[in-house]
Amino acid sequence: MSKMNFIKVHVVLLSLVLLFTTAANASITVEQEPGSVIVPVRPQRVVVFDYGVLDVLDTLGIEIVGLPKASLPSYLERYDSDEYVDVGTLFEPNFERIYELKPDVILIGGRQLTLFDELNRIAPTVLFSIDSANFWPSFRANLELLGRIFAQAEVIGERVTVLETKLTALGEQAAASGLRTLILQANDGTLAVYGPNSRFGIIHQDLRFAPVDEGIVLGTHGMSISFEYLVRTNPDLIFVIDRAAVVGGSISAQQVLDNPLVKMTTAAQNSRIVYLNAEAWYVASGGLKAAEIMLTDIEQAFSK
Repeated sequence: MSKMNFIKVHVVLLSLVLLFTTAANASITVEQEPGSVIVPVRPQRVVVFDYGVLDVLDTLGIEIVGLPKASLPSYLERYDSDEYVDVGTLFEPNFERIYELKPDVILIGGRQLTLFDELNRIAPTVLFSIDSANFWPSFRANLELLGRIFAQAEVIGERVTVLETKLTALGEQAAASGLRTLILQANDGTLAVYGPNSRFGIIHQDLRFAPVDEGIVLGTHGMSISFEYLVRTNPDLIFVIDRAAVVGGSISAQQVLDNPLVKMTTAAQNSRIVYLNAEAWYVASGGLKAAEIMLTDIEQAFSK
């Protein structure tokens, strides 16, 4: 090999090494409410505290090292194994275990917001929260950020397009139906309702179902009601979330709603009481699989 060719080959190899090193050491700055953080691109050691985020990573085939294992949705049950370290609960992290894992990044949800500073001292911590009043835009923004962090922007974009096509079609169908709709949560014998801009507000804002009651008071756990409220408002369609099914309880939503007053409603008489998947809606909203489940649940309103 001539000296000139050797130099050319050496320069090419050096360029490839520099390119690889730059890619390997790439990072992004995440501007967020608790404080901006610098996060490595394609982090290898990931701790996750939000099941919606875990859902996305699972869909993308991205491995993690630790998570809280209590209340795992059934479709994510593979993470309840010794391969993954249990790092506490959604509200009480085991900081010592997390520190020992030496994570590159910690991904949290709104439930861990007050713990941000402590977690961020261990590793760069990124918050993924859902804005109840703007569910879909905030959901999409979270997905786009995950796409940037894990260099999966194209895959994320394709999945979002499919979901939004279905969301739009269902929204048009809901708006045209004129069905006066109520979102009802059953919790081990008690009842609460949610309206627009609530944690389940996607049903009204994004899916365009007309609320049966515009005066529902916003609250983390909804507005408590009696069975007489159901008769008085008389919804055409009731979406039911069984909270007890995911947090523990002895009385199912079906048992609660097996009631003479419920049977008087237009929704019951037209078989338009739809039971939503509580794991997707209550525990892991914000995930890709969860979003697919949620939209499939909504389709049931039109299969009666």
